Amino acid sequence: MKIKCVLIDDEPLAIKVLQNYFTNFPDFEITGTFVNALEALDFINNNTVDAVFLDINMPMMTGFELISLIENKTKVIITTAFREFAAESYDLEVLDYLVKPIPLPRFIKCINKITTEYNLKNNIKVENHRAEPHLFIKVDKKMIKINIDEILFVEGMKEYIKVITLDKTYITHKSLTALSDELPVDRFMRIHKSYLIAVNKVKSIEGNRIQIQSYTLPIGRNYSKEVKSKILE
Repeated sequence: MKIKCVLIDDEPLAIKVLQNYFTNFPDFEITGTFVNALEALDFINNNTVDAVFLDINMPMMTGFELISLIENKTKVIITTAFREFAAESYDLEVLDYLVKPIPLPRFIKCINKITTEYNLKNNIKVENHRAEPHLFIKVDKKMIKINIDEILFVEGMKEYIKVITLDKTYITHKSLTALSDELPVDRFMRIHKSYLIAVNKVKSIEGNRIQIQSYTLPIGRNYSKEVKSKILE
């Protein structure tokens, strides 16, 4: 059974962005897209809808006004270009608050929240074993899942990064800083303006060089003290 979603936004381009994101998640189904809040409200109140992605600033009625008129317990996710409505939205018990432009990693976190709520609501038991920590990166128009434990290091290359894992190398259009924000800080660290490493994969340190498997990486002068303190502690 798929999780049924509705997208409501008076900007067709914003709806298109979400539709493109959803193509990576086969367990979800978009059952309706609306630029008109009244039409959307009628659909939600007369059909099974598990999650609504809702813009705040729309003609005829605001997203907050629409929320107050939803008759069932459909989960609502706010999508807006404005951060200042976050507190008010949580007073209305929205499930999540996404600020445009919505980064894909942030969207994935929202998808995980919806899935958890859906499973709880429908008494769906999830396997008890803990899933491997992972992230998704876009490679050749595909979203590739990479287990965090398999990452050796990441190299920054201007507008791209190269992710080196135990058995493969991936190149994606992303900044080193952006990827760093998605990784656990206790397991990864910057050693150079162009390199981010998995601390537990370090084989040796010699001078201002780090050895990870067959790779030798430089330690930047500004990073040297912190790197050696953390790895050699």
